[in-house]
Amino acid sequence: MICLDRNTIKTRVISRATEDVACEKVPGAAVLVKQNREVICKDFFGTDGKGGKISDKTLFRLASMTKPITAAAVLIQIERGLVSLDDPLEKFIPEYRDMEIGELDGDKNIVIKGKAQTKITVKHLLSHTSGVGSCALGDKLDKITRNAQTDLKRITDAYASLPLAFDPYSAQAYSATLGFDLLARIVEITSGCEYGKFLKKEIFEPLGMCDTTFDPTEEQWSRVVLMHSYKDGASSFKPLDKSSIFGGYPLTYTCGGAGLVSTLADYEKFTDMLLSGGKAQNGDRILDEESVNLMATPAEPFGISSSEKWGLSVRVVTKDTNRIPVGSYGWSGAYGCHFWIDSKNRITAIYMKNSTYDGGSGAQTAANFEMDVYLK
Repeated sequence: MICLDRNTIKTRVISRATEDVACEKVPGAAVLVKQNREVICKDFFGTDGKGGKISDKTLFRLASMTKPITAAAVLIQIERGLVSLDDPLEKFIPEYRDMEIGELDGDKNIVIKGKAQTKITVKHLLSHTSGVGSCALGDKLDKITRNAQTDLKRITDAYASLPLAFDPYSAQAYSATLGFDLLARIVEITSGCEYGKFLKKEIFEPLGMCDTTFDPTEEQWSRVVLMHSYKDGASSFKPLDKSSIFGGYPLTYTCGGAGLVSTLADYEKFTDMLLSGGKAQNGDRILDEESVNLMATPAEPFGISSSEKWGLSVRVVTKDTNRIPVGSYGWSGAYGCHFWIDSKNRITAIYMKNSTYDGGSGAQTAANFEMDVYLK
């Protein structure tokens, strides 16, 4: 078992973050490393773009770090017998019964190639093997459906008449929003509860995640960081837009793949729950241990890379990369948030920033953070 040295980790992480902020490539960041649920390193760097310092109460746009929370919601419904991983999507939304496969031609027009031979399942949606909203075609369809992006029902109904990028489970390609919007909609249908309210009741309130939401209050908006950009060596901030959290989507659209804001303190409670096999700190059970293990197990044969596969909403490390150990799982957000859980060594780690520069799973800050935690 790896035993993290508190002083070494703090020195490396603090040194790196301080340098990143000083050169203005990172506006401000919150970092946390824990082992056996004890804090090894927790610190805050830079500002929120409004003159305030980053703190435990600072709110960040999670972007795709929303996805594991949506996966947890689906797993709750699976435990209740209301959903199965093998359920076809058409069971819940019949309009997805007869799907077509499409592609873009040289002029970026949509060309239909034929009928899908495989039904989309819940597992396909969770593991990015559905073909829904993926590849260059997915980007095109996102633009086509902008007027329908007002709530989950309208957007998922709108996509039902549009083609898939490939036959389900014939390939793997990331679905930035739509795949997890469909999962969130399934939760709404099977629970009879609006998605945001479901998350609040079943996950956020039991875990004490009081600052995780699709629709911030005025007080919470005052703690949301400004969006940072870095171009041609210059750092700048965009004015706060209270009408949207992600992608210009309105707040009424509770985007299951990218729509939440949260704090380091709140997301810590979520990762602690996963590390503890589904239990909250007070002993309340959010998920069964079997469900957490299912989330963290490779769900399909297609690799994200030579060393990673998809679990249910999370990447799972399957080969040694000299960064984080095999079996570790987690994900990232387009604006720079990043986390992982190393169950074998009882380690959780979270990095939070909001920038249009250096985001997503390939962010340099994410890679550096992983190396700084494990480098001998």
